[in-house]
Amino acid sequence: MSLQTIIENAWQDRSLLQDINTQEAIRNVLEELDKGRIRVAEPEGNAWKVNEWVKKAVLMYFPIQKMETIEVGPFEFHDKIALKKNYAQLGVRVVPHAIARYGSFVAKGVIMMPSYVNIGAYVDEGTMVDTWATVGSCAQVGKNVHLSGGVGLGGVLEPVQAAPVIIEDGAFIGSRSILVEGVRIGKEAVIGANVCITASTKIIDVTGSEPKEFKGYVPERSVVIPGSYAKKFAAGEYQVPCALIIGQRKESTDLKTSLNDALREHAVAV
Repeated sequence: MSLQTIIENAWQDRSLLQDINTQEAIRNVLEELDKGRIRVAEPEGNAWKVNEWVKKAVLMYFPIQKMETIEVGPFEFHDKIALKKNYAQLGVRVVPHAIARYGSFVAKGVIMMPSYVNIGAYVDEGTMVDTWATVGSCAQVGKNVHLSGGVGLGGVLEPVQAAPVIIEDGAFIGSRSILVEGVRIGKEAVIGANVCITASTKIIDVTGSEPKEFKGYVPERSVVIPGSYAKKFAAGEYQVPCALIIGQRKESTDLKTSLNDALREHAVAV
């Protein structure tokens, strides 16, 4: 049987988790994830496909693993999931105290400042994961992305059909931004500092004569800053957070430009 068939069968009948062949299949899926040969989600044309069976394998990996003490120099951990190893062989720069868990993929040329990459995540070539940035479980990060200090990419394992956070190639995510609940950031978009986007957050393009609203998706090359809009409640009218698209990243802008440079083009200080 294929790995997918074995995983699907075990998902329907958890007693199969006691079977050695099932356990081996689950561990094989985690190894494939760790090496980047399979992914929780992958591009399919202009959209993304979620491989639910892979997420099921990750979820079933926890109950078949035993708690173990992990010692790294003077540090001690107690967990079911091992840490990634062999960074020199992988071509990844890892600054203390950066941590990536086994079952996440970190590609050649990635730089991990003191940060965290969780199981099931995929971080592609040339990406910077800056200080205290968190790449949540199953989050998908493209090539040459910059996750600035303190960025939080939400993780998702359940429900299995839920899409993970997706950051496409060349995007710049500003400090302390929070992107959760399957939000997708288009290629080469620039997200300003402190932008918080959830599945229900209004993303409003204010560059035209009339506002244009998105939810869960920031179009390619958009420049985004935090904003707010008035909303009426029973107790009165209050300001609710949103994200504002204030312009487009210019074709002439170097892909490695700083966030401040991108925002200066639109006369915005953040």
